[in-house]
This record gives sequence, C-alpha cells and structure tokens, in this order.
Amino acid sequence: MSEEKELAYNEHLKTDSNYLRGTLAEGLANTSTGGLTEDEQQLLKFHGCYLQDDRDLRAGRRKKKLEKAFSFLIRVRVPGGVATPEQWIKMDDLANTYANGTIKLTTRQAFQLHGVIKTQLKKTIQEINSSAMDTIAACGDVNRNVMCNPNPFLSQAHADALEISKGISEHLTPHTGAYHEIWLDGEKVESSKEETEPIYGKTYLPRKFKIAVAIPPSNDVDIHANDLSFIAILEDDKVVGYNVSVGGGMGMTHGVEATYPRLADIIGFCTPDQVVDVAEKVVMVQRDFGDRTDRKHARLKYTIDDREPGWFLKTLNEYLGYDLEPVREFEFTHNGDQFGWMEDDSGNYHLNLFIEGGRLFEKEREGLRKIAEIHKGDFRLTGNQNLIIANIAASERKAIEAILSEYGLLESHEQSALRLNSIACVALPTCGLALAEAERGLPGVIDELDKVVAEAGLSEDAITIRMTGCPNGCGRPFLAEIAFVGRAPGKYNLYLGGGHAGDRLNKLFREAVTREEAIELLRPIIEDYSKSRNKGEKFGDFVIRAGYVKATINGLDFHQNVNLSN
Repeated sequence: MSEEKELAYNEHLKTDSNYLRGTLAEGLANTSTGGLTEDEQQLLKFHGCYLQDDRDLRAGRRKKKLEKAFSFLIRVRVPGGVATPEQWIKMDDLANTYANGTIKLTTRQAFQLHGVIKTQLKKTIQEINSSAMDTIAACGDVNRNVMCNPNPFLSQAHADALEISKGISEHLTPHTGAYHEIWLDGEKVESSKEETEPIYGKTYLPRKFKIAVAIPPSNDVDIHANDLSFIAILEDDKVVGYNVSVGGGMGMTHGVEATYPRLADIIGFCTPDQVVDVAEKVVMVQRDFGDRTDRKHARLKYTIDDREPGWFLKTLNEYLGYDLEPVREFEFTHNGDQFGWMEDDSGNYHLNLFIEGGRLFEKEREGLRKIAEIHKGDFRLTGNQNLIIANIAASERKAIEAILSEYGLLESHEQSALRLNSIACVALPTCGLALAEAERGLPGVIDELDKVVAEAGLSEDAITIRMTGCPNGCGRPFLAEIAFVGRAPGKYNLYLGGGHAGDRLNKLFREAVTREEAIELLRPIIEDYSKSRNKGEKFGDFVIRAGYVKATINGLDFHQNVNLSN
C-alpha cells in the first residue's frame, strides 16, 4: 500500500482558521509592526489583500536596522469589469487618500490599490464596501474575480454574459461571516451550530480558481488561461448557450518540469440556465480531487492531466446529474482590444483608452474623475489592462471629449500596434515574487523594439507582447507571440510563437537574456517576418513555420488543449 502524502501546510491553516478568521483581527490591531505573521498573511489573501514591501528601500532600511517598508495591496472585485461612475470616483478617492496615488487596472478586470499602510487597511476596505464593491475572494484558494468580454457593441450578448458573470461571482462567493466581522464590524454570531461553506467546505479549494466568460470572435479574456471558461455561442446575435472549457493556467516554476502552463480543454456545451450549476460543480470536482499535498501541483490543470479530460467530463456529468451537450463550433480571431471611438446601433458612443501597464497616475486620474462626475454611462475594465468609457450619450460626447483632450487622454491609443497589444504585471518594487522588472521594464523594451518594427515596415501590425517579473503567469505571458518572463535581476527567458488569438502556447526561445540581448535576438526574426511572411500571417504563426521554435502538426509540442464531444 502506498504511503499517504502529508497535506500542505496551508490545508491545516485553513482547517484551523475558523473559516478564514484565524488571528487576523488581533494581527491588524497590533501596531508594534507594520506587518503580519506568515499565517495571517495567508488568510489575508482570502480577504483580497497582500502584504508587500517596497523592495527598492529594503537595503537602506536593513542598513538602518529598520523594519521593511510594509504596505498592502488591495484587490477590488469587479465582476465582468463594469463599474459605475460613482464607484470610479470612490476608487479615485481611495487612491489619493490611502494608497500611493495610483490605480492599477489588472489583467482580471479588477481594481488594485497599492501602498495602503496597516493602520488604514480596515478603513479603506470599509469605504470600498460603502460603494457596493468588495474585496472578499479577490485572492486566496477560492474563485477569483469573474472576467467577461467588456465589448459594449455586442449589447444584448454582452448584457447576457455580464449577468452570467455576476451570477457566477455571487454564487461562488464564500459564505463565511469572517469578512463582515473583521472589516465591517459585523456582529459575531454566537451559535451552537457550526458555520458552514456549502460549496467550498472548511478547507476551501486546493489553490486559486479563475473563471471567464468570452464572446467570440474576441478572446480578450484569454479563456485558455482560466480554470473554467464559458464561451458564448450566438445564433442570430442571441446567446443560445456556452461551450465549457476547463483546465487552463499559466503558472510554472523555473527549472521544475512538473510545473507548466496549460491551455484549457473544451469539453462540452451548456444552456444559459445551466451555467451557474456547471460552475459550481466544476469547482466541487476540483475541491474533491485537487492535489492538497503540493501547492505547486494543486491547480485544476494538474487534476485533469493526472487523470485525463475524458475522466473529468465523466466525473463532472456525474456531479451535475446530466450530461453536457457536444461542443459547438466557434472561432476566435484575436485577444486584444479595439481602441478609439465607436458607435453602437442605439446611438451611444464608447471610447476604449489605452492605459500602459494598467497604471493610472495623478494626471490621468484627475481627467477620468472629471468625466465620472458628468458621465451617465459606465466604465469597463478590459482584460488587457485598458479602459472603456462606455455608453456615452450623444449629448455627452462633446463635453467628455473636451476633458479627454485637456488631460491628454483622447490620443492615448495613438501608439504603435506593438504597444497597444502589450501587457505587464506589477513586478518590482512591490511584488515579493518578482525576479525582474515588468511594468517598469516593458515600456523601454517596446521603445527599442518599435524602432526595429518601424524599420521593417511593421508599425501597424499587431503583435502580442507581454512581460512578467516571474513565471507565475499573472500577465498571461505564455500565450503571447513575444514574451519576457523574469528569471533573475535584469534577465529574462524569451518565449516566441504564441497564437495571436490566445489559442496556442509559446515556446522557450532563449534563456536568461538581458533586455538588450533579447532585442538583438528579435531583430533578424522581425526583419525575416517582414520579408517572408505569407499574406495575413501572424507573427506567432510565422516563427513556427520559419522554424525559429519547434512545433508539431497540432501546434507546440506540449500541453495543447483538446475538444471533447459527447
């Protein structure tokens, strides 16, 4: 008989936490330190926060024998990425009052505040909740912010998908009263009846869980990077149901072959009224079968690979009590955003602004706040860190356009196609996992690559480029046509060959190169692409066809997705 493996430490922590309470309240009240214990930090993630420190200041503070410059990241859930003008104003207030003066738009359509100190953490979360938003389950071993195609042109399809996203988010939100007790001064309920989590159970999930809803032909939520996605199937512009994909994920660890990025498997089709049930049962299968002994092997992608997609579909159908229908046909053509002004059939206008790295500084914030003060529509965060000012009435457009012009935002999208298709995670100086720069590093790389691209006559050609400070995959780098993945200070692994529509993993091209070395490696490839590409051929497809990275007949030679049909 094989020896049973020991559970990972976090499993014991969750069991003993009394449904995510632990000693968090006491740790937050301790003013002798700006930090928290390791156990408290782990539980804090379930409440939407991470403890960080400014790594630029570490050496100097260590020299002076001072505690690290601790502060907190707060992630605010925005299901489907849609926020009201009032919510936008609240986030702007918080950025100015409690955070570091910036707002970060994340690759999961959420808001992030950085630099909130411990003594202001509770007050900040209370104010977030006062605007009908929350941070619960924005991090931790639970379902995270549910993504949704934000395109306001697909008005009815988007409305349907947005409602689905909100429904999933609400249904999978943890039931624990800990959040209200700790942050909102909710009354502690004394009862002999033990608190329960009807979906998650006492130990929640083995690891984080990510869900997205996409509307073809746009894959702007990168369904293949998510544990679970619903792909809208339209007939006569109406959503008749959703294909179900499972097992995507980007995270890996350098040098550990047992960890890897993986594309999702498309396993079936469900009707709109089945979506929430399917989401619940997929989560429950992962809850019951996911690996709780090794956190590096605990995502749904490994649960499926350890068995196989057919097993997962069979097991899911058993949990559902009915079978998913066969996969229906669809096509993705891109995973980027559309920029500039657009008008829909109802006469409303929408403007997609390019926000480099998703970071809004004081000037941009001031302009957007002025817009929020007069805007009657909404704001939509995209999965590519950009922002749509949506549903602008014709009577509003002139005033909004004037504000945008005053603050230099009207021409935000007048950039190279390469820059418009870029994503960078936060990385240094605040992310504790970062091995190299990303948000602060990618703009300079694009400056140099833009020169190469312009010389090759490709400035108008969209090539997806992404940079992350480590291999955990927060910026979905392994789906990009060009990706820089942090390996060490100033060094990156360079990946090439991802699918332009986010439907193929890229492949390692060179290890541990500097940004300058990477640009020189890319120069002849970009020049060759300009001269030798086929009509309409995307850069990722070309580097495979030209042999710069090896591939099999079905794409790259590892962990490709499959389509299952009943």
